[in-house]
Amino acid sequence: MFDPIAFRAQFPSLCQPEIYLDNGASTQTAAAVLNAMDSYYREYRANVHRGSHSWAERATSAVEAARDSIQSLINAADRRAVVFTSGTTAAINLVAWGLIDYFQPGDRILVSAMEHHANLVPWQLLARRTGAVIEVIPLKDDASLDMAAYEALLANKPKLVACCHVSNTLGLINPVEAICAKARQAGALTLIDGAQAIAHLKVDIQAIGCDFYAFSGHKMFGPTGVGVLAGRLESLGELLPFMGGGEMIDKVSFEGVTFNALPHRLEAGTGPISEIIGLGAAANMLQSLDASAYEAELTALLLDGLAALPVKVLGQGPRVSLVSISVDGVHHSDLAHYLAGKGIAVRAGHHCTQPLHQLLGLPGSLRLAVAPYNTKQELQHCLAALAEAIALFQEMA
Repeated sequence: MFDPIAFRAQFPSLCQPEIYLDNGASTQTAAAVLNAMDSYYREYRANVHRGSHSWAERATSAVEAARDSIQSLINAADRRAVVFTSGTTAAINLVAWGLIDYFQPGDRILVSAMEHHANLVPWQLLARRTGAVIEVIPLKDDASLDMAAYEALLANKPKLVACCHVSNTLGLINPVEAICAKARQAGALTLIDGAQAIAHLKVDIQAIGCDFYAFSGHKMFGPTGVGVLAGRLESLGELLPFMGGGEMIDKVSFEGVTFNALPHRLEAGTGPISEIIGLGAAANMLQSLDASAYEAELTALLLDGLAALPVKVLGQGPRVSLVSISVDGVHHSDLAHYLAGKGIAVRAGHHCTQPLHQLLGLPGSLRLAVAPYNTKQELQHCLAALAEAIALFQEMA
């Protein structure tokens, strides 16, 4: 049975009184992750895949063990289909630029209306360069994805579908298995942004059936500056290398270059070695974590508490423990500042989803993102402080 207090004890930063509910931006880092990174720096700091001495061999083994841990965590079919990047944004850009020769003028790219800018702007840049056309999968009145409209858009034979697994603003879980299956039937490649899913859901990319799946370490109790692009080996193999340099080559002459095999052909230069090792430790921790029932309890407590307040919860449907709200007559930033004064960390703004907020008719929202190390008492304290803030600002209006 999951023990939230024991889990919380694994995070050194949480010994402070701050109530941290900004987990959608970054989670806290587990001690096992910090220890793994510290061990690299203290005991065997060396470059990887190049040296024959013992430190280099140990560092290489640690990095490749992290690759194996990620493969196991997300059930990738092949360890070569796990590419280390600097984060989700870099992973998506790697795909976008790697497919630049794949698109012709008039080719269609489908993106959902709830995408983070990191899963929209790279495709807009690609469209500028290639003449491709971006079409948007609309939302229903409850802000969930309109699957009927999606199927209609697939009739136009898009070349690629890009969609988040979980919305970073709404917290809603998209039916990515159905999205990918329908896209494949229509002949389209699929990219799934898993940044908000990786810490909350059991991710199985073979079951999802996507060509590409991207996520970040700092969203899954791991380090910043590291992430993963995973997917089908054959799809990754079609990508042109995004960057040129060391390790990604096979042979180089003044006349030309041939590239290394996957995954190294997409991992140019010296990567974030300690962060990759830390990511492996985070993956091992996540693999053994079964907090879904507890997270569901926290989510229900949060939603029940919000239902008693004069707020609007954005989005209805299956969700992770991330909720955004708006309050008539009260600015989201004012609420966030008030809560910060009470030692409660939340996020106010458009959360890098300006188009979504425009569709919702809002300048921004207040986001509360819960992790398994949060407690019911913390949520109750937050709800009480939020009620105080709303009453105060509505009285002042």
